Amino acid sequence: MHLTEPPDGTPDDAARLEQRHRALDEDHRVCDAIAALPDGAVMHAWVTRFALLADPTRLTLLLCIHAAGEICVSDLAVAAGLKDTTTSQALRLLRAQGLVATRRAGRVVRYRLADETVHALLHEVVAEPARL
Repeated sequence: MHLTEPPDGTPDDAARLEQRHRALDEDHRVCDAIAALPDGAVMHAWVTRFALLADPTRLTLLLCIHAAGEICVSDLAVAAGLKDTTTSQALRLLRAQGLVATRRAGRVVRYRLADETVHALLHEVVAEPARL
């Protein structure tokens, strides 16, 4: 029997037809899932973002910057409870990946969030911590 053939009316035919409909529905879901995946470069960019956010030190710094707006390294270190050198190293990595940007005012360098998507994600984390 082909997929387009009508069943003969027997219970076995009805069961086979139901199985085929379920299989087609599952095939459709598989195709939808595959179509939703980004290309390799976009996937790599998201993996990098999530890896940066997965580190407690970097996430703490990002949350502090999110709350403070522009903030210098020494103030950020105090807020996060970290050493200046630890803070600077983490900020260097966040800056290299485009999550934060700097503005120099004389000798003082202030950091701010530069990635709008991460900014929006942090906003959601702060606004709804119980959802996590």
